[in-house]
Amino acid sequence: MTIRVLVADEQLLPLDAIAEVLASVKDFEVVGAVNRSSMVVPVAVRRRPDVAVLGMGTAQGGFRLVRELGKRLPDCRVVLMAARPTRTLVDRAVSAGALGVVTKQTKIPRLVDAIRDAAAGGRPVPGEAEPAPDGPAVRTAVAEQVLSAREREILRLTATGASVKEVARELYLAAGTVRNLTSGAMRKLDGRNRFDAARIAAERGLL
Repeated sequence: MTIRVLVADEQLLPLDAIAEVLASVKDFEVVGAVNRSSMVVPVAVRRRPDVAVLGMGTAQGGFRLVRELGKRLPDCRVVLMAARPTRTLVDRAVSAGALGVVTKQTKIPRLVDAIRDAAAGGRPVPGEAEPAPDGPAVRTAVAEQVLSAREREILRLTATGASVKEVARELYLAAGTVRNLTSGAMRKLDGRNRFDAARIAAERGLL
């Protein structure tokens, strides 16, 4: 399945570089590259991307843009690129509706994984209020918002001791897809390995 991607960034050089690299990924189709925040929603409505990758800044305007995309295009997932993705920023981005946040210093494979995770996952569980900057409650709220239904299914089976191949067979997925989704869940939960991620998810009542 081809993943339609819209890329937005206020700086033309990074925008062109990221769009060009993503266009070379075999299952990606870059349907737009936008360097003005005011044009993101109109272009997205016209081109209907599966995932919008936004590097438009992290001020209030950036979060409003994420929310606006969610209202106008509920099926479009959002991955935010931030210069310094602090815990507070991640919390606010997730509350606004983003399914992933990556640092602008990340390597391309990590961004590709984040896009695939967002495309494969469902919408996040809505949060009630903006969480505090730190603490167990914040980590639980963020995990509930970020983990997709598919990631929870994979971790639920992993918690039983199932191998990657067994999980793939049970969920009718390719083993590579299971590994990618598991890696995404591990990052989101700070798990050392897939079994540790499953343990953390179980302890937080996510399974």
